Amino acid sequence: MPTTAEGWLEQMGPALNTTSYKGVFVYSRGDQVSSMRIAHRFKDGEVQERLVIQDGDQGEIIRRGGRVFCILPSHGRIQLDAMLPSGPFSEVFSDKMAPVRRWYAARLLDDDRVAGHKAVVVALNPKDIHRYRYRLWLEKTSGLLVKSQVLSNDDKVLERFQFTMLELTKDIPDSEFRIPSQESTRKLAVGGAHPAPPPSPPPPMPNVTWKLSWHPEGFQATPAPHPPGGQAIAFSDGLASFSVFVAPVGNMDMPTGISRIGATTIFMSKLIAGDQRHLVTVVGEIPPETAVKVAQSIRIEKESAPQAEEKSAAKADTAVVPGDDHD
Repeated sequence: MPTTAEGWLEQMGPALNTTSYKGVFVYSRGDQVSSMRIAHRFKDGEVQERLVIQDGDQGEIIRRGGRVFCILPSHGRIQLDAMLPSGPFSEVFSDKMAPVRRWYAARLLDDDRVAGHKAVVVALNPKDIHRYRYRLWLEKTSGLLVKSQVLSNDDKVLERFQFTMLELTKDIPDSEFRIPSQESTRKLAVGGAHPAPPPSPPPPMPNVTWKLSWHPEGFQATPAPHPPGGQAIAFSDGLASFSVFVAPVGNMDMPTGISRIGATTIFMSKLIAGDQRHLVTVVGEIPPETAVKVAQSIRIEKESAPQAEEKSAAKADTAVVPGDDHD
């Protein structure tokens, strides 16, 4: 059994994937609260997981190794091309503890109990102003994360995750992780509202390139989604993450300003380059002041035609180049 906070963090990483369990957890951010039932096991070297929404609309998520399926009554089965955003059960949260220790100071607090299980409590305090604070509760026999809190610098709890029922067991039937066929899930949508027409194709992206000249030290570029009609880049320090989106808006009126839901900050601003208007959006688990500073560091330049053709031929997905200058 580890005796230091760093030792428990090392144990938490493998435990998130290789521990088999089932239970119910609650997740809250801001005034939003949701609960999910989960079954998770590690079998034959593969992570298998099923999450079932317990509130509101029905839905579930099934993971089988690198495949992720989202099953919704109105849409049937949807296979996702990439892992879902990071969270308590994501590999992103589990396999990058080394950089976390560089940017957060870890220490052990008094032991606690969660869902009937003894737990050690690890505090992670950031070493700069661009990150939030974290509290992690790890089950004592396995190192499994059973509760977590994201806190602002003034000790306000912004987000909370906690098991309300938990059983550590390998006795989970194969049927729990069976992926429904397209035919069976298609029946879920029968009798519902008429499906929405397919969206019209996005307008072509102007020949522009944009550069992020500042981001908090320790955040590394990670694979990012590809929003229609725009460009994006994502960053993570192994614990927190944020994404930056830039899209042309033409003469459309777009909302701007800043808001926060739990620990997630959303900042939107307009940026004009020549005769082109763009909407810059920063979304992620970073303080509002940091999101504003990231957005204000973006610079946009038009590309010449040969440059655009060269990028197209090389199948470049994004023109984002992170800056080298940091605070």
